[in-house]
Amino acid sequence: MTETTTTRGPVAAEMIRRLTEALAPTLLKLDNQSDQHIGHAGHDGSGESHFALVVESTAFAGRNRVQRQRLVYQALGDLMREKVHALTIKARAPGEE
Repeated sequence: MTETTTTRGPVAAEMIRRLTEALAPTLLKLDNQSDQHIGHAGHDGSGESHFALVVESTAFAGRNRVQRQRLVYQALGDLMREKVHALTIKARAPGEE
């Protein structure tokens, strides 16, 4: 992996671990945006409920947007049901913008 950035907390760290293991990304940026959602539905007070993800991986080559998002959700598994309320995903193959 060439670049990883994130706001570190236990949920973010586990998300990074799972995405790295499943997708071998060349770029991985995870931004914790939970503080922007205080008082909104799904904000659980943990400080780790809303995230924005940018991930680049050869696993996405030849796949459409929905297929790419499914790979991300599959990698994150139960975190999406139990810990993460909202996740925006920008998934691309190397060389794409």
